[in-house]
Amino acid sequence: MEVDPEMNGYVTVREKVLLWDVSERQVLFWCKFERIDGVMQFGKPWAIPENAPKPTRTVNMKPGRKAKPDTSSI
Repeated sequence: MEVDPEMNGYVTVREKVLLWDVSERQVLFWCKFERIDGVMQFGKPWAIPENAPKPTRTVNMKPGRKAKPDTSSI
């Protein structure tokens, strides 16, 4: 199988799943909502930059959600 020259510097979702130790569904979610910088979609498959950092969780940062109260000082 010949590698597409435009794909140099990019990896597949499966490769990032193994590298980041997260589920394939989580990586696909990050791709779909562009949480990974430089991600591109070619038809159905996604191309993720090799050096892309793992996104951080932003559970309380979604629009319309209230932040959990800080209970560490109680």
